[in-house]
Amino acid sequence: MEQNNQTTWSYFIIRGISDVPELQLPTFLLVLLIYLITLGGNMTILLLVCLDPQLHTPMYFFLGNLSALDISSSTVSLHKVLAIYVSGDRRVSFLGCIVQFYVFSCLACSELLILAAMSYDRYVAICNPLRYFILMNPRVCTLLATVCWTLGFVEVVPYVVLLTQFSCYKSNIINHFFCDLVPLLSLSCSDTSTLEMLSFIEGLLLLSLTPFTLTITPYVFIISTILGIRSSTGRRKAFYTCSSHLTVVTVLYVTLICQYLRPTSSDSLEFIKLFSLFNTAAVPMLNPLIYSLKNRDVKSALRRKLKIVT
Repeated sequence: MEQNNQTTWSYFIIRGISDVPELQLPTFLLVLLIYLITLGGNMTILLLVCLDPQLHTPMYFFLGNLSALDISSSTVSLHKVLAIYVSGDRRVSFLGCIVQFYVFSCLACSELLILAAMSYDRYVAICNPLRYFILMNPRVCTLLATVCWTLGFVEVVPYVVLLTQFSCYKSNIINHFFCDLVPLLSLSCSDTSTLEMLSFIEGLLLLSLTPFTLTITPYVFIISTILGIRSSTGRRKAFYTCSSHLTVVTVLYVTLICQYLRPTSSDSLEFIKLFSLFNTAAVPMLNPLIYSLKNRDVKSALRRKLKIVT
């Protein structure tokens, strides 16, 4: 690779999850298995939501959006890991790297916002059940989902604009299994202070804290309403309706906190890679399992469709 005095590169090399030769096949098989489970589980939920009339409700409309996001984000982040083993080519063009970062980040931001919309849906269902289908009518649900997807794809644009202005990199070897912001910043010998400040301010306040607040705040009212229910059966039923969503939110945000809010050290990229793998591979795989195992409606819909097939 020719290198000029500004250390510019026409492509990056993805280091991957592990560069130990003995671990290549086990890593490939593990990632492939996780991806297939993720794809199968989320596609099942997405098809059930589309095809089963009893799941044509606001809650499952947003669940379908969540499944679509999980399928897309897993494909975007894991496809290079699988392609490296099959083709042996670890290279990715500069433009391809930026596009991968942009698409994955957009999907991640949209997922956090969809989870916030699902919290609002559960708030209306439990705290204002008599007006639930009025307040959460199809027009409102479609508008909320559209806003979530649109904001997700708009919020990351400033990062991409600043990244494309970087002209100097110390190396073209990315210590990650896909193009993410932190590994790219660690390689740059351009001035990254503006992007780091943007990442801290917008990333913390707009991309993280705002969705987190919008997700958790409804649960303050939900828990207050549940505690006010006199019947223990009523309390269990009310909590059951939001337990799956609350579990998914807890797993996702705990992972994000471990990934991004840990002290900086020399091995920080290895820890980020580890938690990023869990966040991009395991969490999308767990989401459909959590919803199907803890949700009678989904299990009933699956049994109905299996009966039709058989």
